[in-house]
Amino acid sequence: MENSNPWVTIDSHKIYENNWIGLTEHNVINPSGGKGIYGEVHFKNYAIGIMVLDEDHNTWLVGQYRFPLKAYSWEIPEGGGPLESDPLESAQRELIEETGLRASDWIEVQRMHLSNSVSNELAIIYIARGLSQGESAPEETEQLSIRKLPFDEAYQMVLSGEITDSISVAAILKTKILIQEGHL
Repeated sequence: MENSNPWVTIDSHKIYENNWIGLTEHNVINPSGGKGIYGEVHFKNYAIGIMVLDEDHNTWLVGQYRFPLKAYSWEIPEGGGPLESDPLESAQRELIEETGLRASDWIEVQRMHLSNSVSNELAIIYIARGLSQGESAPEETEQLSIRKLPFDEAYQMVLSGEITDSISVAAILKTKILIQEGHL
C-alpha cells in the first residue's frame, strides 16, 4: 500500500512556465473518490545548500532580501543547479559566486523535499571544508551581505527563529548533530 498511488489523474494542462518553474493543473479523483484539482509546481533546478565549516568551526551566512517573503533573510550559501548537471559542481559554483570561498572537502549530508504537497523540488545539502578565500561573483539578481561567525552562533539563530530558511535550518541542525556525535 505504501507505494500505490491512490490519486487518479483525469487530465493535466500547463498553466504557466518560465526558465525556473512550471505550474501544472491536474483534474483528479482524490483518494476518497471525489473529483477535484491539484496544482503542481515543477522546479527545473535542484535547490543546493552549502554548510561552510572551517577548522575552528566558523561558518559563513549570506544575507539578502527575498522577494517572495518581502523580508531580509540570513541563510547558508544557496542556489540552484540544473537537473541534468552534477549537484556537487553546482554547489561548488554557488559557494564561489556567493562567498568567494573554495573548498577541498565536500560531504553530502542531506536530501530533502522542500514543499512536497505542491512541488517536486529536491534540495541537496553539502558540508564544505578545507577552505581558501577568493573573489566572490554574485549574479546580477543578488545583492548579498556575507557574514563569518562561530557555528554555535548560527545554531542559536536557528533556535531563536532568526534563521527561517528551510535549507539553512536543516543544514545547521544536521551539522550540529554531526558535531555532537563526533563526525565533524
